[in-house]
Amino acid sequence: MAVPVIMPQRGNAATSYVIAAWKKRVGDVVRKGDVLAEVETDKAIVEVESPADGTLLALFYEPGDEAATLTNIGAVGAPGEDVAHLRGAAVSAPAEQAPVSQAAETASVAAGASSNGTAISPRARMAAASGGLDLTGVKISGSGPEGRIIERDILAALSARPPMTRMAASQAGAGDLPPTGTGIGGRVTSADIVRAGQPAAPLAVSSRPVSPDDVTFVPMKGVRKVTAERMRASLQSTAQLTMVMHADARMLKSYRAKLKASPETMGLRDISINDLVLAATARTLVDFPNVNAMLMPDGIYQHKRVALGFAVDTPRGLVVPVIRDAHALSLKALSGEAKRLAAVAQEGRLSPEDMADGTFTVTNLGSFGIESFTPVLNPPQVAILGVGAIHLKAVEQGDAVAHVPHITLSLTIDHAAVDGAPGARFLAVLAERIKHIDLVLAQ
Repeated sequence: MAVPVIMPQRGNAATSYVIAAWKKRVGDVVRKGDVLAEVETDKAIVEVESPADGTLLALFYEPGDEAATLTNIGAVGAPGEDVAHLRGAAVSAPAEQAPVSQAAETASVAAGASSNGTAISPRARMAAASGGLDLTGVKISGSGPEGRIIERDILAALSARPPMTRMAASQAGAGDLPPTGTGIGGRVTSADIVRAGQPAAPLAVSSRPVSPDDVTFVPMKGVRKVTAERMRASLQSTAQLTMVMHADARMLKSYRAKLKASPETMGLRDISINDLVLAATARTLVDFPNVNAMLMPDGIYQHKRVALGFAVDTPRGLVVPVIRDAHALSLKALSGEAKRLAAVAQEGRLSPEDMADGTFTVTNLGSFGIESFTPVLNPPQVAILGVGAIHLKAVEQGDAVAHVPHITLSLTIDHAAVDGAPGARFLAVLAERIKHIDLVLAQ
């Protein structure tokens, strides 16, 4: 009997995954435990293994498709077996797994029916979402078994519509649509949708239309979608306050130069300015548990140990791996772990565990020449540190003015959990420790 290949669920956070790549093809003989696919969510790659020995009979999704957790994405069995009944079906969470979150349950149910109760396949739903087709109130005849709406029905409905913007597509219902619109290349816009069916004077189309070939459309899915959702949720659900301070960076630069000139056998030459800032931050956080904390629905959890997240720019987008017990590591060990995690991130191989349970985050844009910026919180963490470029700052010295290199530190706090004064004290102590980084590392 054919066995379904089920989209995994890691914890309660992920409700869907994007198929990054299929590692096997239909017809391939596989053994239990063979990697069939790589799926992506929360900026991590997760491998999906074959649940049994047999032949890979079907793949229900293509690379780039998004599927809800605990949904069948393929089938393994004996050659010739019928697997139509497995396509798009959802299963209950196994007893040994954490229960599915409410969001995940909603996603699984939604994969099986349209808003008007008509059965719809997951691929059809994904095609509708990709094309910006709102199924609410839209009547589409299904050509699948028992009138089920399948992908080709959605594609046919999309091809029959005039070209339109994604906003207009999401607003368009079952009513008549104008044959042409006022948007780029004659696309129907949301304003055209509002005007549809109402007497109005003819609208002039731009005499200099922009060719669709001049526009690149980037779908909001996978890593980009996750990042967008989290950033919006962060700003909507937290009371964010950012304060800025400049730290004397003379010793920071001097110490870095000394490390770079050290004997190669000591393995210290690759330690960076960012590593030094991470070390100073981790050791300072131990003294400020109110900043090294998480705000949860039932209260604030202040941590004695530092799980230090640091932002890494990758081809897939921004990720935040976590250095465990960063406060207890030597500078060399901390630098090595940061480089290891950054390399894994660049390869797209971070696991969800590599990014879980961080207590504080550092994000550094100094290498881009950015002197100061406003970092966005990574909830449920209550604080995040932004690090800018080293620049010359005028400093009064007696009757003279000297230009001294300084590094900019931007601390964003959740004012619901941390008041301004405690946040300022943390920032002031951190700036002082960066100024005397050699002494901090000697402790």
